[in-house]
Amino acid sequence: MDAQTQIELEAAAFRRLQKHLMDDRTDVQNIDMMNLAGFCRNCLSRWYQEAAGERGIEMSKDEGREAFYGMTMAQWKSEYQTDSTLEKDAAFRVAFDENVTKKNG
Repeated sequence: MDAQTQIELEAAAFRRLQKHLMDDRTDVQNIDMMNLAGFCRNCLSRWYQEAAGERGIEMSKDEGREAFYGMTMAQWKSEYQTDSTLEKDAAFRVAFDENVTKKNG
């Protein structure tokens, strides 16, 4: 497989993951994703923002989220985010520390 085809396939897989999370499974909460998998939609939007930065494209956190979510964070929260629990919040702090804080240093 040539490099351009690989890039196109990877981009297609990313777009399908994005569609799955943003259209097909809006019921799955970010906190649950982070607690189970160590990443969530916000991580994906941050990675998008970081990739833009690596290419000299300035993008704020909010711009990265809007690019990934296809809407503002406030709109996402009002339409799809549900209340958390104390247990989920505690597990999130651990997962965030292990998967974000310690890895970013």
